[in-house]
Amino acid sequence: MAGTFPKNDDSEAINEDREIDQAVAEVEGIRTPPSPDSKTETMEERNPADEIPFDELSAEEVAGQLRRSGSMVIDTCMDIRRGENVLIVCDPTTGDIGQALHEAANERSDRVLLIVMPKARHHGEEPPSPVANLMRQQQVVIAPTRYSLTHTRAVRQALKDGARVATMPGMTNEMFSRGGMSADFKDVKRRIGDLGPHLRRRRILNVKSDQGTDVTFEVNWREWKLDDNGICNRPRMLTNLPAGKAFIMPREGTMNGTVVIDGSWESNLVDEPVTLTIEGGMVVDVTGGTIAAAIRQEFGEAAGRLRVKDRENVWTVAEFGFGMNPQARLSGNVLEDEKRLGTCYFAVGDNTALGGTSSVGIHIPGVLKEPSVWFDDTQVLDKGQFLLQL
Repeated sequence: MAGTFPKNDDSEAINEDREIDQAVAEVEGIRTPPSPDSKTETMEERNPADEIPFDELSAEEVAGQLRRSGSMVIDTCMDIRRGENVLIVCDPTTGDIGQALHEAANERSDRVLLIVMPKARHHGEEPPSPVANLMRQQQVVIAPTRYSLTHTRAVRQALKDGARVATMPGMTNEMFSRGGMSADFKDVKRRIGDLGPHLRRRRILNVKSDQGTDVTFEVNWREWKLDDNGICNRPRMLTNLPAGKAFIMPREGTMNGTVVIDGSWESNLVDEPVTLTIEGGMVVDVTGGTIAAAIRQEFGEAAGRLRVKDRENVWTVAEFGFGMNPQARLSGNVLEDEKRLGTCYFAVGDNTALGGTSSVGIHIPGVLKEPSVWFDDTQVLDKGQFLLQL
């Protein structure tokens, strides 16, 4: 755990107030001119180091890119206010990112804690009790970790207690600096917000692909989640970073058909498509080489930790969504893959964060690269091409 205290002179207070005013104006869509003495670089400005392959950057260049992204997360995405309680939770795989966020947050608040917890074993695993207890005491929680904390009781409780939370499962130094994290999140927010009229009263979703996907399910259109847009500036808000997707829980028991995962599963690009056979909202068969075998084993182990009557619930199709971030890449990390514009994804496992009844402690999504998607009779995606005019 670490914490430092920034200097408190009048000039810094003026600069902080100006930065906060600008961030609020940006969130509200108001264009404000930069201050004459401002030297802050925005994500839209190009840096010569951005054109160099990431693994060829010097340590100093990597550190500079991490600092730039850290400042963007703190200033624009989370809009940290002076004096707010901020907790940054990382693990041994994300220490550099945690440190960059910690340094940036200390420019905004003198109540910043950085804690390094042990690496979890899978997505959805609860953090250690001391970490969960700390999360409940914060106004802001930022969690770059190897495995996702999004669908945990600890995050749900922190949100209930008034925190705003950003999770970054699987984040790497390169992902933190480039790709989806370099998006214009103000525009991503606008485009996702404009989806509303296209989703209204659409009840039946159908997803197909040339690889063999053909699945149909029902949704409650009022339950679409349209706030995964990178702007997380109010109490009880939750987002992933990089952000940029619309998602929903399929109505339990309504999904039937076949889903072929050909993009990525968890943190791996799929070398051989994985076929999920779905009946009554449950995955009843998984085929497709080594990844399919690993899926069967991982979900089997998760089931073994549950009471007998709950074990089959690990196979619940818990979530459906589609990407809205034009800068996101298909790189083998599902955090970014599922945000890529033109893709869609299905997640299997725990759906309680979306109001469902499957509390199973595991939640893993798989991405389809070039799907075709219909909401009732309105086509939204055609072989990976986004069709709506927003």
